[in-house]
Formats: sequence, structure tokens, C-alpha cells
Amino acid sequence: MATFRAWVIEKGETGQSLALRDFDEADLMDGDVTVRVSHSGLNYKDGLAMTGKMPVVRRFPMIPGIDFAGTVEASAHPDYKAGDAVVLTGWGVGETHLGGLAERARVRGDWLVPLPDDLSPAEAMAIGTAGYTAMLSVLALERHGLTPGDGPALVTGASGGVGSVAVALLKRAGWHVIAATGRAGEAEYLKRLGAAEILEREALAGEPRPLAKERWAAGIDAVGGKVLANALAMTKSGGAIAACGNAGGMDLPSSVAPFILRGVSLLGINSVTTPQEPRREAWARLARDLDRGGLAAMTRTVSLDEAGGLAKTLLEGQVRGRTVVAIDGTAPQA
Repeated sequence: MATFRAWVIEKGETGQSLALRDFDEADLMDGDVTVRVSHSGLNYKDGLAMTGKMPVVRRFPMIPGIDFAGTVEASAHPDYKAGDAVVLTGWGVGETHLGGLAERARVRGDWLVPLPDDLSPAEAMAIGTAGYTAMLSVLALERHGLTPGDGPALVTGASGGVGSVAVALLKRAGWHVIAATGRAGEAEYLKRLGAAEILEREALAGEPRPLAKERWAAGIDAVGGKVLANALAMTKSGGAIAACGNAGGMDLPSSVAPFILRGVSLLGINSVTTPQEPRREAWARLARDLDRGGLAAMTRTVSLDEAGGLAKTLLEGQVRGRTVVAIDGTAPQA
């Protein structure tokens, strides 16, 4: 039987384990498209899965990796044929379906998106789930009718994957970007991406008040918890916050005050099961709007062998921007 290398999560009597090993191709799950994976990414959810810190993985053994890019090897799906370049994010891959930190993947063709002509597989994974989620958030703010003329835009968790891409996208769209981060040493990095102001996370980490001084018209929040509650309390009348993450907690200790007294909107972003039309729109906008120099500045590339050792540091907030895993053997770069 053919085998390929993959990071594999197992669960035994003593708990969860993670190892890089050969995986039998016959044990891949059902799907109508088989992909030779060239690049994957490391996301916060991957860190949770690989360390077992939260019960992200729903079946064992599991290959982690919630996104990947590569080339179709075999297809029974009408939209894809051998040789097509594709990208995948979401749909439970790396959680309930074997994921992308491996040399091969078999998935449903309906989950795939054709790789935009202007993007390489490495660039697609530099964007990855995090950047794709950031783009969905920007689109939601635009659909709400908000423009840079309405006031500044806040980005929380700004030095992380979602935040880094959000800063770059909002700057490119003309916004005055306020980047909130708990890592003071990342100020220059965030300014290079396009942040006009740096806000210390402590300004959003205290006990939330029902309302506070209005500071921004729009926001993209990847943190949740008190940070999101405070961001809502400081949003201008008629403004909106796109909520797309929970790195700071699942709770929302807010009140109805921002909603009924200022008409603030909370826009929920679900990047996992997004339908095909908005999914393709987001990837087309990313290929068009995201500055490649800025993308390179926020990206680190590692080998498949190195990926497993980064899960813990990712959860500790020690990984800046985006981390691409070059599964096809591309030489790592700083």
C-alpha cells in the first residue's frame, strides 16, 4: 500500500499524542478529490488540536491542519481534474476530517476553491484560514455600509494571523487602523503592515462598562471576551464590529447598551462552512487587494518536520503573523 508522511494525533489510555509518521493512503477518509498537498498553515485552532488543550479533534487518529493548498491528483468531481491547483479552508478538516499537515488529502470537491491565478500555493497558505477570515470580516463591514470616512477601524489581536492580515487589508482599503496588541515589541511590525496607531491590550482588558468614549467606527475582533465587550462599548453610533475569533474566551460580558443606545452592530463571521459564492469572492479579493510585500513581511516558512514543535508556542502567542508549512520540501526561510 502507498504511504505518505503526516502529523498524526492519536488518543490512548494516557491521553493524546502527536507524531510525524507514515500514513497509509488506504486509510484516508471518503471524498471525491485526492490532492497532493504542497503547503499548509499553522492556525490557532491547529495549536489547540495538536496540544489537546481544547477538544477540537472529534475522531482519532486525526491528521491536523485546517487548511491546505496543492494539486489535484485524482477527481470524480465535475469541477476538478488532475493537475488543477486548489485551496481548502474549513469544513471540519483537521477536526472531524483528516487534514492538511500531510503530503496527501482526500476531501469533498464541494469544499475546494480553485486557486486564484494570481496566487501561488505558498501565498495562499500565507493567507490561509486566518487571512481568509480577515477578508470575510472586511467584506461584512463593507456590506454593512461602513467606509473609511466614517472613522478609524480597530483590529484586536493584531499581531496574530487574522489580525496581521486584517491590518494590511484595512490599510489598503484606506482605513485609519488602530492595532490592539498585548505584545509591545510588535509595534514597528504592525506599523509596517499599515497600522496608524498602536493600542495596548490593557486598554480593552478591564471590566467592561456599558458605554465608553466613542473611538472607532468599525472593528475586526479575533479575541472575544472582555476585549470584544470593551470594543463594542467604544464603537461609534451606527458602527459595527466583526467578531471572528475567541482567543481570549468564549464569553461576552457586555450589555445591550451599545446596540440600543448607539445602534452598534455585532457581525458574526463563520469561516468554516461559508457557501461557495462568498468563499470565492473572498479569495478573489485577497488575490486582488492584499499587498504581497506585506504578506511576505508577516510570513514565516517552516518544513513539515518542524510544524509539530510550534503548536505550543502558537498558543502562547509567541508566533507572529502567519506560519506556512512547506510540505513539498520548499526550503524554509526566516
